[in-house]
Amino acid sequence: MKNFLTILFSFLVIQTSFSKVIEPRILESMSMYSKILGQEVKYSICLPNAYFKNKNSYPVVYLLHGLGDDETSWLEYGRISQIADNETAKGEIAPMIFVIPQGFRTYYVNDYANTFRYQDMFVQELIPFIDSLYRTKADKNHRATMGYSMGGFGALILPVKNPEVFSICVPLSISIRTDNQYMEEDAKEWDKQWGSIFGGVGKTGNERITDYYKQNCPIHIFSETDLSKLKDLKIYIDNGDDEYTLCRSNEELHILLRDKGFPHEFRVRNGGHEFSYWREALPNGLQFISDAFEGKAYRGDQKIGDIQKLKPFKSLRSITLKNNSFNVYVPDEYELTTRNYPVLYIIGNFQNQEKEKIAGMINQGIENMSFPPTIVVFIPDNEELLNEDFFSSIEKQFRIREGFRFRSLIGFEKGGAIAFKQALNPEHFTSCVIFDALLDKDELQKSLDAIKEKSLKKTWFFISAPDKSMTYKVNGNIHMQFRDKDIYHEYRVSEGKGGFGWFMDKLPESLLFIAEKFHN
Repeated sequence: MKNFLTILFSFLVIQTSFSKVIEPRILESMSMYSKILGQEVKYSICLPNAYFKNKNSYPVVYLLHGLGDDETSWLEYGRISQIADNETAKGEIAPMIFVIPQGFRTYYVNDYANTFRYQDMFVQELIPFIDSLYRTKADKNHRATMGYSMGGFGALILPVKNPEVFSICVPLSISIRTDNQYMEEDAKEWDKQWGSIFGGVGKTGNERITDYYKQNCPIHIFSETDLSKLKDLKIYIDNGDDEYTLCRSNEELHILLRDKGFPHEFRVRNGGHEFSYWREALPNGLQFISDAFEGKAYRGDQKIGDIQKLKPFKSLRSITLKNNSFNVYVPDEYELTTRNYPVLYIIGNFQNQEKEKIAGMINQGIENMSFPPTIVVFIPDNEELLNEDFFSSIEKQFRIREGFRFRSLIGFEKGGAIAFKQALNPEHFTSCVIFDALLDKDELQKSLDAIKEKSLKKTWFFISAPDKSMTYKVNGNIHMQFRDKDIYHEYRVSEGKGGFGWFMDKLPESLLFIAEKFHN
């Protein structure tokens, strides 16, 4: 009997330990019945790590998926729980709840015929449902949207149409069209993707620009004169430089917002329409949201590396050509070899200490083998100096490899415009990098119109611009027209207003670009 009681007690202890309730904090494909839609709407949710350990309330981010995806996509492909947990653990973002609703093919709006009132469901049913079921901070200052592609459209249009509900949004790779793109869309694709939502299947040309479309298109809404109702809206837009259709529409939206003086963040990074791009957008996007939740100004994007630790290269040489003096960097090994070298011309109004810092970065790249040994010539931003005779005269004074394949240009501000025009001469330079280029719009258009098909096939371009400088239109137009002409280029828009510090932050990536082209 004693042994039986001992066994029974042990069994009960084991049963108790196994029956301990573990409350999952990541729930996939839950369901809410919508009276408005007359059907179930699925959603997934990620709760903060400490959700069941306290009684705190949390802000909410609604994560919106793209066309053809569903309420599981941000969990599986976006890895939102892992990335958000990591950023929270590091103290980079505040704990927050993520809700991923099923978006169907709605673009997160009501359809024009009012037969599938998705946005009404979202605002009138889903949000109150989430607020009633979970401990949320149920006000617009603690409610944000983030989405990709169709979800990027939704992430922008939901707060634009409902500013009393949301005050923060991070739209990624927004699936949006300019009017011209919308009118020229393939009929089958238009009917399937846009017509059934925004204004009737089978319409063509200008007929597609219906009043309902204008009421639900961010470009048209932000074109309005009075935007006071949106004054509290905080926007962070991010779009890949490998996009085609979305290259122009996202760029045009950014230009419109700049023209309107509407505050926003705008980024263009390396990549296209894929989850690897959207995952990389998460750390900065989540920090933007977190700062807004806490009522703080955005702290700025995460920095890679520390240029303050760079050791300036103070041993620049000086040469004279036609009564003009030029500084030149040569690799440390130069006097110990008989080899020839590639040449990089850097055009800009740089002070001596700034040249030393640039040379220091290049020297460091050579030492860590991320950049090939290269001769670097610093040229002032004086266009009258530059002609083919100028470059050949420089190259006669050093051991430079023959051929344009080993010639590259970097230009900064006014020097960016000079470098760009030089590189438009076919097979003169293997690559050209322009930073915050101060180009005249009409002169730019004339130069781009003169480009013959495939004439620049052997020249790579890298265009880098700060999102808040005065060059936003001209650099964006280079990108859009290069896309139209299928000219290979990389395009970046990053945080800031420009200046030498911004230039130095962005220089390392461009040096890798130049190195790849030298040895392609």
